[in-house]
Amino acid sequence: MSSIGSGYDQAVSTFSPDGRIFQVEYAMKAVENSSTIIGLRCVDGVILATEKLIVSELHEPGDNSRLFKIDDHIGMVCAGLLPDARSLAETCREEATSFRRQFGRPIPISQLCYKVSQMLHAYTRHDAVRPFGCSLIFSSWLEGKPELWTLDPSGAAFGYRGAAAGKAKNNARTEIEKIDFETLTVADGLKHAARIIHSVHDDVKDRGFELELSWVTDKQQKHERVPKDVAKAAEEAAKAELADSDSEDDM
Repeated sequence: MSSIGSGYDQAVSTFSPDGRIFQVEYAMKAVENSSTIIGLRCVDGVILATEKLIVSELHEPGDNSRLFKIDDHIGMVCAGLLPDARSLAETCREEATSFRRQFGRPIPISQLCYKVSQMLHAYTRHDAVRPFGCSLIFSSWLEGKPELWTLDPSGAAFGYRGAAAGKAKNNARTEIEKIDFETLTVADGLKHAARIIHSVHDDVKDRGFELELSWVTDKQQKHERVPKDVAKAAEEAAKAELADSDSEDDM
């Protein structure tokens, strides 16, 4: 960053001469140093997956989850600063509750993302605040339609078939682009998600990790964690596929 040290990174409301807002870029850097997360939109549901790094063997298994339930039909996974993500999750829940109370129906995921993106953008325009250091991926199933959306620290909101964020997002996106989303089912999507997370994990730099999976499907239409036996089966199938791939490469 050529303008670092020249004062243009001291306030979020200041543009550098080349049109950059460094505080937003610093927030994106916090995301890039975090666990990898992915989302896959299948024909019969949406899957969220995260590589929750184990920073200490003393932590209780299952704590500090990066998966959140926003509403019955909406789930969220975060990359970046977990406390920032918890704050945004609470904001999302308040928006969803307010919409349901006012209109008597669940909030569409696009409307939720646009509302929250306005707040994220506001935090890039005022000196008294800083941008949120996290990126979010949302899953939704409403009125027979699966949807996958993302939000980043700048306030940009996009709908996707497959999305990734975190430190290995480029490698994860490369793998996601190989998937045929026109025929992808939740059963196959779980295996893809587990395989991608395992394939992009850096065993050299990082300790172990806990694979977290959640889904919202046409059958139950509520966001919830994937049952342990189903998640374990998907993870074992992913490991076997990666082992077969490695053995073929060695030939």
